[in-house]
Amino acid sequence: MGGLSFSFYRKENAMKIIVGLGNPGAEYAGTRHNAGFMLVDALAAHLGVTNWREKFDALVAEARIGAEKVLLVKPQTYMNDSGRAIGPILHFYKLPVEDLIVCHDDMDIPCGTIRIRKKGSAGGHNGIKSILAAVGDEHFPRVRIGIGRPKPGWTVVNHVLSRFEGEDAVAVQEAIAALIPAVACIVTDGPDLAMNRYNPKKQKHHAKKEKEADSHGEAPKPSEA
Repeated sequence: MGGLSFSFYRKENAMKIIVGLGNPGAEYAGTRHNAGFMLVDALAAHLGVTNWREKFDALVAEARIGAEKVLLVKPQTYMNDSGRAIGPILHFYKLPVEDLIVCHDDMDIPCGTIRIRKKGSAGGHNGIKSILAAVGDEHFPRVRIGIGRPKPGWTVVNHVLSRFEGEDAVAVQEAIAALIPAVACIVTDGPDLAMNRYNPKKQKHHAKKEKEADSHGEAPKPSEA
């Protein structure tokens, strides 16, 4: 098989739905809760996509990543009702939930940190909660963009509706740039490879422990991470 390169993950005539979560309207543009919108907009710009249409209570645009057809989606239902747009899209295209990729903000990880997950619960995110209620299945990849925790004295609402500033603005733009190839990897090669390749590694701590063990003539213990 020398010289051949192909993905076993790829299915002929399949399509992936790439959803960015956020709130519509100029007043919410650039806010932390709209990190999903920001990623999908960056992906659209990278792919040269300009043909957005209003359909399924969302803005949608068709594109290709490699040989794969994708539909970029930005629900216009407001965050807490995102499932009202996503459920009908999957039904219309007769796609399994595994073909859905959802990009969203996450307060539980530091600002600018990225995490790709293959499945999971809502974790307190109302947009994901709405999608889970609409599709009835948690087995779809999520691309999480860290927005950090609220400042002392701030409510969650104050925090998620605030705009990125200073170091946070730089960090989130760097995260979005890093996630463009990561999302492409999910589409072409599947979430497992994307998680392995793009999720932050937890090796430094273990490497330090192994080095210390070696210096004392001890065998390193297996990693539990």
